[in-house]
Amino acid sequence: PGQWEFQVGPCEGIDMGDHLWMARFILHRVAEDFGVIVSLDPKPMTGDWNGAGAHTNYSTEKMRNEGGLTYIEEAIKKMANRHQEHIRDYDPRGGKDNERRLTGLHETSSINDFSSGVANRAASIRIPRHVGAEGKGYLEDRRPSSNCDPYSVTERIVRTTILDE
Repeated sequence: PGQWEFQVGPCEGIDMGDHLWMARFILHRVAEDFGVIVSLDPKPMTGDWNGAGAHTNYSTEKMRNEGGLTYIEEAIKKMANRHQEHIRDYDPRGGKDNERRLTGLHETSSINDFSSGVANRAASIRIPRHVGAEGKGYLEDRRPSSNCDPYSVTERIVRTTILDE
């Protein structure tokens, strides 16, 4: 067994979901040609390892402009207040798959606790070091499971950070 990571984007809005589904299709199709089986399960094997997530980089125009760190921090506060809703929507089994991955070990946050920080790879939400230094950019939500529905992830983030739902 092995683990592989790939990036999708940058994309706007729900295009991210379209791109991720196509990337998953291509991954499965290429793997088939080589006799390799792909699993999107966030922790297909038990053991002392971190599992797999669908870390999601997110920003708005305000976040990417001067003074954007203020808007990033506002979004993080909103996300903290809706942590359990995010956990439920970030995993097709309502958080059950992520319970095996988000243990608080191996550069993961605990599924039960919300955390954030600059350059903190063990946080729920990480602000990359360069974003903290530049004061603008994006945040990385490290909670979505590798088998997430990308449309559900996008919807939950937008509902929380933009629509205040």
